[in-house]
Amino acid sequence: MLKMNNNKKWIIIGVVALVILIIVGWVVGAYNSLVTLDETVDEKWANVQTAYQRRADLIPNLVETVQGAADFESETQTEIAAVRTSAVAAQQAMASASTPGEVTAASAQVESAIAGFSGLNINVERYPELRAIENFLSLQDELAGTENRIKVERDIYNQAVRNYNVKVRKFPSNIIAGMFGFEKDEPFFEADEGADEVVKVNF
Repeated sequence: MLKMNNNKKWIIIGVVALVILIIVGWVVGAYNSLVTLDETVDEKWANVQTAYQRRADLIPNLVETVQGAADFESETQTEIAAVRTSAVAAQQAMASASTPGEVTAASAQVESAIAGFSGLNINVERYPELRAIENFLSLQDELAGTENRIKVERDIYNQAVRNYNVKVRKFPSNIIAGMFGFEKDEPFFEADEGADEVVKVNF
């Protein structure tokens, strides 16, 4: 009888230990999953910032290339100088942007610089050296390619945010999220209407 009681006791202890191991394993797994999703959001956000910053960096380079490619009239030189000032300000604003809202605001400055650049009174036919210069054509292509890359990176970031937010709010992982400080909802990137269209720089 005593031996049977001892066996039952060890069975109960084993069951309890197994349950504890399962719970601990689930907690560790849920925590690690949240950490991975959180880090993925940060990584994808960094990619979005890099894409936007690349576009902001291209504009001053494009302006410098245009100015250095031909001997323009004084009126056009003045216009180019104004666009350069706008482009550099936009570049700096983008460099300091750290949230989706700030990136959107800085992006508006970049759009304004691009619009000013597109509005320059330059007749390419009158400046064949500009039309033919390799850097100018390359920068135009890079600018168009960057616009497409920005949209792709935004979409990837928003998907990472969605996965993280679902995990944080969904039961029972929300319990672990609350215990370890994963309660915040990451913001989605919501661009202005028409921001997904490729910006065209025409001459």
